[in-house]
Amino acid sequence: MAKQYWLMKSEPDAYAWGQLVQDGTGIWDGVRNHTAKLNLMAMKKGDEALFYHSNIGKECVGIMEIVEESFPDPTAEEGSPWVVVRVAPVRALAHPVTLAAIKAEPRLAGMDLIRQSRLSVGRVTPAEWKLILQMSETAAG
Repeated sequence: MAKQYWLMKSEPDAYAWGQLVQDGTGIWDGVRNHTAKLNLMAMKKGDEALFYHSNIGKECVGIMEIVEESFPDPTAEEGSPWVVVRVAPVRALAHPVTLAAIKAEPRLAGMDLIRQSRLSVGRVTPAEWKLILQMSETAAG
């Protein structure tokens, strides 16, 4: 099966990219949206995700790898349907890619980030992934 790509949002004042780097690995907990939960459940070990700072910054700042597939969310009530995945940092992006830059790029208009702006865990197509990484290599990204 081909590698899949994702975008996962976190408020940097709650859990920032730097904290994940410091921790080495982390669980992506607290997701309480059914579409986001289904995305977490679809993730496979080795998939990669963009770490997106939401609310403050509104930008992609790093790349994470899924290192453990979904398991019950320890922050949820016993027997609830909520799940987590374990992630590890791969690398920071050369330059953050802002939401404004993503919205300004017509080839990214179909991204979950744009179409479902409140979704905390969304899919990223291989073409979108490649373009965002290219954008991160330029200061304008």
